[in-house]
Amino acid sequence: MRIAVLSDVHGNLPALEAVLSDLEVQGFPDLFWILGDLAAFCPWPAETVARLRALPNAYFLQGNTDRYLVTGRRPAVSPPRSPEEWSVMPARLAERDANFRWTVEHLPFSDYEFLRDLPTLLELEVSGYGRIAAVHATGLRGIGGQVDDETFVLPDASEEEVHRCFATLDARLVLYGHTHRPVERTADGLHLVNDGSVGLPLDGDPRPSYLLLDLNEGRCTVTLRRVEYDREKVVAELERVNHPAKEWVSGILYRARL
Repeated sequence: MRIAVLSDVHGNLPALEAVLSDLEVQGFPDLFWILGDLAAFCPWPAETVARLRALPNAYFLQGNTDRYLVTGRRPAVSPPRSPEEWSVMPARLAERDANFRWTVEHLPFSDYEFLRDLPTLLELEVSGYGRIAAVHATGLRGIGGQVDDETFVLPDASEEEVHRCFATLDARLVLYGHTHRPVERTADGLHLVNDGSVGLPLDGDPRPSYLLLDLNEGRCTVTLRRVEYDREKVVAELERVNHPAKEWVSGILYRARL
């Protein structure tokens, strides 16, 4: 069995198309697992959701930005540490709110319903291998039993942190996204894999990344793929539509850093 794992597309349609073109060369998988954050930030939210929904045998998670879009909640901003940072807080809040509002304005109601109803956990029992599970951020559960979609488990997280965040999933292999940084490691006996990000990588390499999982004869081979694409096209479209966060998004596209 082959599973393609994509996450954090963030409305970046050219990056997604580059990944799917690479997949055609590699051989299309038996399943797609899409680990959330589909639409917000880049200038093709509806087109990106439509392209993803058209994939065969695709299973989706709801990410934190998907949740922000459908609930009206917004991410917290980091506390100001100086009078200067406090003075720009109104502008930071205005850009944050306008960023999500713009995306909502460009999504049809059918996409709202789709994003609203996405699960927060994917699970699969693979014959001869065992259980695999996927979450957007961690397996922790908060108020109401909802799976955590905001905690960052970075590549250098301690084994204690990995155990705390993922052991409750009781899986041989755990997949997650959210950090926009690829990782593959074994910690506390758990095989933990992050595919990075299709739309907005944050590991210093601006190329979209995704994973191929080959599960055969009790073994799992993980292949991280990175592809080139036309970032200038995204920047030009951000300008054309006068996206409210165009400078912030453009900076990430080129630096692959926040």
